[in-house]
Amino acid sequence: MTVKLRGIYTTALTHLLTEAGHEVVQASGPIRERFDTDFGTERAAVTVATTEDRQGVGVSGDDGTAETVLDTVTDIGRDTLWWTDPTPAGAVFAGEVTETLGSGAVVDLGAGEGFLPYGNADDRVETGDRLRVQVAEASAPWTNGRPVLETTVAVRGSLLSLVRGGSADTGGVGGPSMLDLVAAEPRDGWGVSWEMASDDADFDALAAALSAANERAEAIDAALADAAPAAEAAPDCYWDGEATTWVWFGRESRFELDEARRAVTTTMSGHHRLKAGHRTASAAVDYVEALCGDPGGEFPFGVTAEQFGPREGGSLELGHGKPDGRLISLGRAEVQSVEADGTVTVERDMSPGGEYDALGVPKEAGDVAETTLKEGRWWYPTTYRDSEGTTKGTYVNVCTPVEIFPETARYVDLHVDVVRHADGTVERVDDDELDAAVAAGSVPEELAERARGVAAAVENVLS
Repeated sequence: MTVKLRGIYTTALTHLLTEAGHEVVQASGPIRERFDTDFGTERAAVTVATTEDRQGVGVSGDDGTAETVLDTVTDIGRDTLWWTDPTPAGAVFAGEVTETLGSGAVVDLGAGEGFLPYGNADDRVETGDRLRVQVAEASAPWTNGRPVLETTVAVRGSLLSLVRGGSADTGGVGGPSMLDLVAAEPRDGWGVSWEMASDDADFDALAAALSAANERAEAIDAALADAAPAAEAAPDCYWDGEATTWVWFGRESRFELDEARRAVTTTMSGHHRLKAGHRTASAAVDYVEALCGDPGGEFPFGVTAEQFGPREGGSLELGHGKPDGRLISLGRAEVQSVEADGTVTVERDMSPGGEYDALGVPKEAGDVAETTLKEGRWWYPTTYRDSEGTTKGTYVNVCTPVEIFPETARYVDLHVDVVRHADGTVERVDDDELDAAVAAGSVPEELAERARGVAAAVENVLS
């Protein structure tokens, strides 16, 4: 399988995928320098790209081709989680505009919602309009963003793109004579434009890329040929696009990726953990490794927090991930203390109304929640107190290993939790939700077993 990789996990994944027998193509300059091998320039059947927030990767490719690549990527660590995208890049939908905003429109696609910037639409867009759209940029589920849409239908690739209804050759980097040089033609009714990477590809690779693009263009034409117009079909999917899976790396997985990268080049402890947390920290990691080599030792949480945060007196967002891929913010909390061992204590003022989950006591004005997080721990406690400091109960959340980034503490909730009531009674809750998540395939059994074991240990300590 030919694979193109980009982003902070590229070196580690290049090592793992080549070891698994895949061929990495269109490699970047640093990758060419680190690996003693020749990399091809041909079209990639699968693309693995780091997400904008650096928390994971998107794996996309032609239908059915990405499975063996996914097997390697999702097997990195037990806290690696993944989700299939129902609205992947390239998918063509009949959508209905449900809301117009300042810069674009929200479009109901049936499988989800998308965002159509006004600049990506051929005509004026109003609420209630039904129109054919294509996903230009997909969105990872934990970003809580909508995929970006356009009304142009195209087959986009790293070497070239085909545009439905375009002229035979739109020029671009390759110039207007490129089709003569590659001795190939785009499908009738589609125009070709050459992407920047085509400069480094040979003519055989360009011809193969055009052939593959023509096949996809043919599939789109076939899907649209007998389809009902958007005014009648919306919301519906005309064509599935690139099969895309979003992969979120937990803390253990990032350290496994460190080991894979270390087999190739100098890699400090916590390399990927640091790069995922802060862009400036990412540059600092490169500097340290270039200047000092591998400094050895454990992940330097204390130094990292001192340089980049969080810091006492500041604030920290609690990013509560769910096994279905969503990320819920529990709000920002004031940082009370930061310890070198990775322990961070935060407090939140609670709004009145309703009850605390599983504790069965009311949320009242003046209540304070004190949460103690520790880097790498599979659980964290939150103690609720009233305005006079009397404890109302403690809720212990069982989750994937906590990562405390400068602005946000991140983890994925694993459903099962333990509570201690004000009278000292200890109760384990939500085992049924964890069982349901395993049955639904959103939590692997190995991870679920770890969660149950952690819950049992916490219950035993609190009892």
